[in-house]
Amino acid sequence: MPRAVARRRPSTPASRRLFAYDRRLGGPRVAGVDEVGRGCLAGPLVVAGVVIDHARLSRAGRRAMTALDDSKRMTAEARYRVADAILRHCPVVVVVSASSATIDRDGLHVTNQRLLREVAHRLAPHADVCLVDGRPVPEPMPAHIPLVGGDGTSAAVAAASVVAKTARDRMMRGPACAAYPDYGFGAHVGYATATHRAAVRTHGPCPLHRRSFASLAYAPWPGDAGPGGGDGDG
Repeated sequence: MPRAVARRRPSTPASRRLFAYDRRLGGPRVAGVDEVGRGCLAGPLVVAGVVIDHARLSRAGRRAMTALDDSKRMTAEARYRVADAILRHCPVVVVVSASSATIDRDGLHVTNQRLLREVAHRLAPHADVCLVDGRPVPEPMPAHIPLVGGDGTSAAVAAASVVAKTARDRMMRGPACAAYPDYGFGAHVGYATATHRAAVRTHGPCPLHRRSFASLAYAPWPGDAGPGGGDGDG
């Protein structure tokens, strides 16, 4: 007698849970804000905001964003595909950034909060509710709901994380890599990998590096006294 074979049910995409969360918030136009690049040794800090109008989002738009998830859990190919869908099907998308020089001048935390405020203010006229990944941002900040782990909870915040990540990656793998080929930005996009640290120790920091970070990669290199090192990377 042939043995019965259980059929494996297809897994439910994370996007279904993310969209369901947003639809329970009480208004169809949900804004999400998220940042990328806080922990990088080089390159900009990027903050993105996305408004999803759940009342007007077409079935085709929802299908195009089926792979939407926390950007850290998506493949690069899926991120770029979903980012393109967000730009086509979401009514408002905002991206702002701050350079390494600005981060060194003002500090990472101050810079991050300023960018979050700027994006939230731009989204406010177009949204019924605004979700910001992380903890509350002090005034002057539009009314918002802080959501720790928001990029894995809300479709709007996940969309913002995807837009911020792909925008930053395109810059680091494109112009930054072309301008400073010795640092391997095309592979690590500015994060403090072992290869990246080794390149900084060999060549010294370039203008894209955040000199205010206490990184061991900034220990003195040949021909320069260097800024000194710290206990690790910021």
